[in-house]
Amino acid sequence: MKIAQVAPLYESVPPKAYGATERVVSALTEQLVAWGHDVTLFAAGDSKTQARLRATHPVGLWRDERVWDTTSHHLRQLDAVVRRSAQFDLVHFHGEPFHLPLQRYMSCPSLTTVHGRLLVPDHGPLYGAYPDAPLVSISDSQRKDTPHANWIGTVHHGLPLDAMRFSPNGGDYLLFVGRMMPEKGIERAVEIARRAGLPLKIAAAVHPGERAWFREEIYPMLEASQSFVEYLGEVGGETRLELFSHARALMFPIGWEEPFGLVLIEAMASGTPAIAFRRGAVPEIVEHGVTGFIVDDVEQAVRAVQKLGTIRRNDCRRSFERRFSAERMTRDYLAIYRTLLADPARGGEEWAPGDPMQA
Repeated sequence: MKIAQVAPLYESVPPKAYGATERVVSALTEQLVAWGHDVTLFAAGDSKTQARLRATHPVGLWRDERVWDTTSHHLRQLDAVVRRSAQFDLVHFHGEPFHLPLQRYMSCPSLTTVHGRLLVPDHGPLYGAYPDAPLVSISDSQRKDTPHANWIGTVHHGLPLDAMRFSPNGGDYLLFVGRMMPEKGIERAVEIARRAGLPLKIAAAVHPGERAWFREEIYPMLEASQSFVEYLGEVGGETRLELFSHARALMFPIGWEEPFGLVLIEAMASGTPAIAFRRGAVPEIVEHGVTGFIVDDVEQAVRAVQKLGTIRRNDCRRSFERRFSAERMTRDYLAIYRTLLADPARGGEEWAPGDPMQA
């Protein structure tokens, strides 16, 4: 099958540190290539892939200090995709929805995985205007505000089996990894660590839109908590692997409807359980009492820290391998691709996980 994968240009594929969407696109792309498919990846020029790379900007936009208007770069990328669409059996979009007005005029079917949170005032009218756009959600929870969009499947994220480093023994610290933004609950993570009497390591990126909030509200809190909080900034490579594999638990005290939460399965792959708030896709990912604990508030989270000894790290790893591998994710997408190609006008009946699938 000739497939185009279109990644957002904010980060390289895979990302050097933070970048959940780009990490997933990389896992999918490389697995498709390994299984013999002819894949073209439209992504930033500093991406690393076995696929054919088509770049419209030399580096990830968030790594280029000259870039201010990211929209203009994504529009150039879209033009490159549309002009080459006759070369593919299918184009799989993962980024901004700029392509929706043009999908009807492309020379092959297209599919869009929606990676972000959906909001009724914004995305309701958007998908209402393009009812023929085939969409894939990354969790069932993600769909709840736009249930009438043209959903043709849900595919949970997956990662290569060797993406993380498994450790059978946890360390003596709690871990917070992700993007530094209000919805992620960094203040709650600090409070939980303080009350549980454990150190907290924070590896988090601060993007331009959150810099003022971080400087004025979060940095002073971190400075005042230096006795038990270590802020590492944005972390990648070997350091990131070590942080995950030796943490006692990943803290995921979100305050919004997170559509997935890739760090949850990265922790799982490392053998590290998660303590996660019951929001968004968390109940679809974390198996309560098996791969972590699902809690409703700070008090429950503190109690969950005391129960971490009941979680077996081998069970976390086994759950990752069974539910969240790149192979499983890629099989799921291939089934959807074939369904869509059989009926490009609609995508046929909605595919559901568990159907017979062959690579």
